[in-house]
Amino acid sequence: MANPIISKIKNFKKSIKIPGDKSISHRSIIFGSIAKGRTEVTNFLTGEDCICTQKAFEALGVEIETYYGTPDNPTLRINGKGMLALQEPKEEIYLGNSGTGMRLLSGLFAGLPFEFKLTGDESLSSRPMKRVINPLTEMGASIDSQDGKAPLLIHGTNNLQGITYKSPIASAQVKSCLLLAGLNAEGVTTIIEPEKSRDHSERMLEYFGSPISHHSASLEVSIKKPEKDLFAQIIRVPGDISSAAFFMVAGAICENSELVLENVGINPTRTGILDVLTMMKVDFSVENISDEAREPRADIIVKSSNIKACEISSDLIPRLIDEIPVIAILAAQAEGTTVIKNAEELKVKESNRIATTVNMLKLLGVNVEETEDGMIIEGLAGKAFPGAKDSVNTIAIDSNGDHRIAMSSAIAGLHSEKGVEIIKSEFVNTSFPGFFEILRKEEAKI
Repeated sequence: MANPIISKIKNFKKSIKIPGDKSISHRSIIFGSIAKGRTEVTNFLTGEDCICTQKAFEALGVEIETYYGTPDNPTLRINGKGMLALQEPKEEIYLGNSGTGMRLLSGLFAGLPFEFKLTGDESLSSRPMKRVINPLTEMGASIDSQDGKAPLLIHGTNNLQGITYKSPIASAQVKSCLLLAGLNAEGVTTIIEPEKSRDHSERMLEYFGSPISHHSASLEVSIKKPEKDLFAQIIRVPGDISSAAFFMVAGAICENSELVLENVGINPTRTGILDVLTMMKVDFSVENISDEAREPRADIIVKSSNIKACEISSDLIPRLIDEIPVIAILAAQAEGTTVIKNAEELKVKESNRIATTVNMLKLLGVNVEETEDGMIIEGLAGKAFPGAKDSVNTIAIDSNGDHRIAMSSAIAGLHSEKGVEIIKSEFVNTSFPGFFEILRKEEAKI
């Protein structure tokens, strides 16, 4: 397939249905599979990461009915028989590029009396897993790894013991891993974070009937083995705010634009992007707020804006870590200099996102300085991205296999002088199948 080339667009006015939240889609399969009864999940994200999680539980004997025939509302029906009904997989479990899948399933599988081999693609196999291996080992788990990286061989056990773990980083994946392990551990499992990370696991555990205890301004969360089985639920997955962020930025930077992003999740642990829009004086509003399955959602309207620079740091970072590449595109269109810091976690994502984001901006013709924990971006004050001086025709940007770099580059192309060619664009399917189709429908030249 030829590399897509995204060119400048004007009058970008449209209502867009955002695909289902990736984090919630993952968790809906996990909890639906270990609960008793039929869990129905609508607006499920059919991205490659979530499909890997689905296949993992099918390999454990869970019957999952799929209804992908209606693109606007993909649906799963998960016929759960409870935790004790899970079967030992006959083959290794391949999780593709999914760090969420590998880390969360490590916690659940550590407390089951089977052996599991978890593998992934080249990118996932380079990402650090000691952050979950170490606390799981403290709980009594036995996990073999390749110097703290995948593949992981988990020797499951019925003898996990609850611990109190003070996490050095605010990570929903680490927290969720230990909460899942705590479902099968004796005693209480407590996780203490330096800052609050996204709390989809806590919300869904409570929704499925497992009591959770919160302490110390919600920086401490505890769980113990439930006395009763989790019970099936109905979940309508909200649109993924991390995916919506790309079109929030598009609405703000493109000329004469107004985008309505429908049914977007606005969980408070995920709305750092909205705080940034406010700080950068973007013209937006949040309307039609509702709450389903303990997850709030709303429509978000974004219009063309005169963007102002700001500083993004500290406790805001965990609430927008996945959105930083596209926030960097927004900052590059601002008046003034934007500073992003305290974002070291970007170095261990699908790529080193500090380095790849800085490289993307340089290729777009932006003055940017890479720092140890972030970047300093000199805004273009609304001028179209000119491209680096040596870019003759289109601006070619290699995603390095990172879906968020690919989509951020595409959004920049909508306000570029020469157009942006996306190399390795296929990785967008990890989290946002249909992304380029949305752009094609809006007469963006691809």
